[in-house]
Amino acid sequence: MEEITLDQVPRKTRDLYEKAMSALERGNTGYALDMLKQVIKVEPGFFLARKNLRVAQAKILMAKKPSALTHQLSSLKGMFTLMGAQGKLKKNPQAALDDAEKLLAMDPFNFSFLKFFTQAAAAADLPEVAVQTLEVVRPYFLKNVAFLRLLASLYLETNQPGNARDCYAAVVELLPNDQEAIKNLKDAAALDTMKVGGWDDTKSDFRSKLKDKKEAILLEQQAKSVKGEADIDSLIEMRLKDIEREPQNMNFHRALADLYVRAERFDDALAALDNAVKSMGRSDPQIERTASQIKVRQFDVAIAAAKEAGDDAQAESLTRDKEEFVFNDAFEMVKRYPNDLHFRYELGFQYYLREKHTEAIEEFQIAQRNPQRRTRALYYLALCFTKKGQLDIAFEQLEKAASELNIMDETKKDVVYQMGLLAEQMGRDADALNFFKEIYAVDIRYQDIAQRIEAAYQKKSSGS
Repeated sequence: MEEITLDQVPRKTRDLYEKAMSALERGNTGYALDMLKQVIKVEPGFFLARKNLRVAQAKILMAKKPSALTHQLSSLKGMFTLMGAQGKLKKNPQAALDDAEKLLAMDPFNFSFLKFFTQAAAAADLPEVAVQTLEVVRPYFLKNVAFLRLLASLYLETNQPGNARDCYAAVVELLPNDQEAIKNLKDAAALDTMKVGGWDDTKSDFRSKLKDKKEAILLEQQAKSVKGEADIDSLIEMRLKDIEREPQNMNFHRALADLYVRAERFDDALAALDNAVKSMGRSDPQIERTASQIKVRQFDVAIAAAKEAGDDAQAESLTRDKEEFVFNDAFEMVKRYPNDLHFRYELGFQYYLREKHTEAIEEFQIAQRNPQRRTRALYYLALCFTKKGQLDIAFEQLEKAASELNIMDETKKDVVYQMGLLAEQMGRDADALNFFKEIYAVDIRYQDIAQRIEAAYQKKSSGS
């Protein structure tokens, strides 16, 4: 099932959701939970509502300091509900998922309930909801191997091999001699590298992907082992022979291009990628992206050379040419691949840098559908609306982003900091201080946060 964002939720349901969130902020958790359940029943694909429901349930139980006995008692209490729900799993997955929600309302940290919830979510074509739920409760299961393996398998099912790798790494840390855990970690790491490099072909099975990746790793290791120009030239000759033997093997084409880049033979590298596209008989966004990166690298080398020669005018001219290329390239990529949300985000960022805020907003609004780029897209949407003087709309984007970030990482610091700045501009000084304090509590060195907090406390102590 496709995720429904807050902007896509019907007005009536959105109003109910916003009332629920207001109730949560006021501490009226029971009322909020009831409303969130209604929202989910109407819009099962509204994942954000499910996430906030789970967060609220977890907070309530954590405040009671749950123990093993707590979970034993909840298992007894929910036994008949669980048995009934299991009978609905194949015939009526949505009804089974509704029952699973009831079980988690009893005890969101009961592992048996969580396992069944993942089964029901999968049966209802909502594996992302299962991932979201396990992510919320994960801090409670940091040393639970069964939980970590369950979450890892869900990450793989939802094409998040990097997160699966992290889970398996935690398992290996807990069970350093477990061969299955070690193999799972290696496999997930290989799949993650393929995904990041754009080498994952959804038509290939796991074994073919793994074989392809092992070959790519071997080629990369060979490239890293070069000690001089003679070694690079030798490997280039080897790759050319490999390509002659297997012209459709993309690993050889990529390896050849990488070797040319190492030798700073950028035109040859671009020609190698062009030959790869011709061998496939179709365009490939990942190869085009790599070609763009090579061209940027080519500019960087030329700019560095100009600076080293003391030719600042040439360096500045090349820098302008590079910036123009990056913008035009982003524009053309969106033109060729309008459904690639990564390219949409990149073009939005280029518009933002050029202060074309209306155009940037259009791209970021589309790019936010990409789960990997969503919170950053919301952040830049806020910056664009701020530049246009639409502070209330800007603040709404930041609230959405903050609600979807559980950890105070760099992205959330940026989001919360901007919320503080906007609150100041809107005359909400007390709110602004609270936002700044959130960051100050975890990172005193972030931007000017220390000075802002110290100034606020000095102002308070002086009574002004």
